[in-house]
Amino acid sequence: MKKKRVTTRTLMKYKRTGRKIVMVTAYDYPLAKYADEVGIDVLLVGDSLGMVVQGQDSTIPVTLEDIIYHSKIVARAAKRALVVADMPFLSYQVSVEDAVRNCGRVMKETGVQAVKVEGGEEVVEVVEALTRWGIPVMGHIGLTPQKIHRYGGYRIQGRTESERARLLKEAKMLEEAGIFSLVLEAVPYELAKEITESLSVPTIGIGAGPYTDGQVLVIHDLLGFYEEIQPRFVKRYAELAKIIREALQAFQQEVLEGKFPTLEHSYRLEEFEQRQEDS
Repeated sequence: MKKKRVTTRTLMKYKRTGRKIVMVTAYDYPLAKYADEVGIDVLLVGDSLGMVVQGQDSTIPVTLEDIIYHSKIVARAAKRALVVADMPFLSYQVSVEDAVRNCGRVMKETGVQAVKVEGGEEVVEVVEALTRWGIPVMGHIGLTPQKIHRYGGYRIQGRTESERARLLKEAKMLEEAGIFSLVLEAVPYELAKEITESLSVPTIGIGAGPYTDGQVLVIHDLLGFYEEIQPRFVKRYAELAKIIREALQAFQQEVLEGKFPTLEHSYRLEEFEQRQEDS
């Protein structure tokens, strides 16, 4: 039986009914396929690929071409999940016209169903234009990694009364501009709860506590690909770094000792001769 596709309306329904939304990042076919098969609701082709796939120090170097390339792959794998493309640094900030052109290109060329943009008041005009032209937009406030150099590091946002007031205001502005959901990153859980209760669109938290409408994690973090990276808000559900390393070491050792390949893993001439006779 074909699974029913998750849409932006599905997420709105989940908020109304209290059903939590589950989102992970995805950058390649196999992990996107597995996530989709188990029923993950949203696959985000995050600009976090710069760090976990490309080995960059931040998300800043990620290009529009990078996002398009990875989004095509993930969209190809997803049969049920809503696929969202993360718009990279300077692909939507220069002008509204640039934003519409670049987001439209991502939608046309990749098969994703929505885009995500970071920022509050400064992107309201962009969100309004995108939604006016039929491009669904996921918002993102709190810690916005594309502004990491302005923050001076990965710092919790919304700690002061003025920051709290600003984030509450920006959440409402983005909702009014037409976003279908809002990522809240690295904010105190009390503030995340207040924002969630003030909006009709669903919130998806990362480092924002348990009271948002859904949760997202970078898939490499939750699977334990990198042992040296473990933010406080990440829970590892596997330790793949250890498993992968052990598998590679076992392969290396067997090759060096002449234990692999054996004849069991080899082709035999008589097999081909038999096939020719049978044909």
